[in-house]
Amino acid sequence: MTALISMENLRFAWPGQPELLHIARLELAAGERIFIKGPSGSGKSTLLGLLAGIQRASQGRLEVLGQDLSRLSGRARDRFRADHLGYIFQQFNLLPFLSVLENVTSALIFSRHKRARLQAPAREEAERLLGELQLPPGLWQQPVHRLSIGQQQRVAAARALIGRPELVIADEPTSALDTDNRAAFIELLFNECNLQGSTLVFVSHDPHLEPLFSRVVSLPELNKVPPC
Repeated sequence: MTALISMENLRFAWPGQPELLHIARLELAAGERIFIKGPSGSGKSTLLGLLAGIQRASQGRLEVLGQDLSRLSGRARDRFRADHLGYIFQQFNLLPFLSVLENVTSALIFSRHKRARLQAPAREEAERLLGELQLPPGLWQQPVHRLSIGQQQRVAAARALIGRPELVIADEPTSALDTDNRAAFIELLFNECNLQGSTLVFVSHDPHLEPLFSRVVSLPELNKVPPC
């Protein structure tokens, strides 16, 4: 299988802080569903930020879709992320006073690439995703701040998935849900990633979710920086 993500001798430290990450080598194939586990503070969210180009590695090589992110400017990394990635943040990062539909389609505003990949008009595709993620149509015109946490989670997932991104990153998006609802959400996310051909990188510290994934990576075992 083709490597969608490839990293070698990847190192990262926040300014003025000890080194947080040192990953000798890791490759993730296109189409994989990867679960990255580790306790709080182990660098999981930082690793996702590197994969998304939000942060830049201090040293080493990190290629995503054949593009070495360490060689791109901040502006170029922002463009790359907008065009090729969908990101489900732990706190969702929705725009509270926009409607559900407006939040979902906002992912298309800065990406001509994603707009070109749509197989239906933007509103129609947003409605399809919300339906697949089991959010009732009666909520689609509501301001997103009126929704429950579980409903906001589905809006965040639909926003990440619209435009058929090659890579979907999920940073502990199920942490506020009970076990049954977590498993149901992940199955819905799997189904949509399969339909769109998206690779999924999912981070959590919840070991109960591991059996749902075909590949599990332990960040503390991968990271060569000794734990504090």
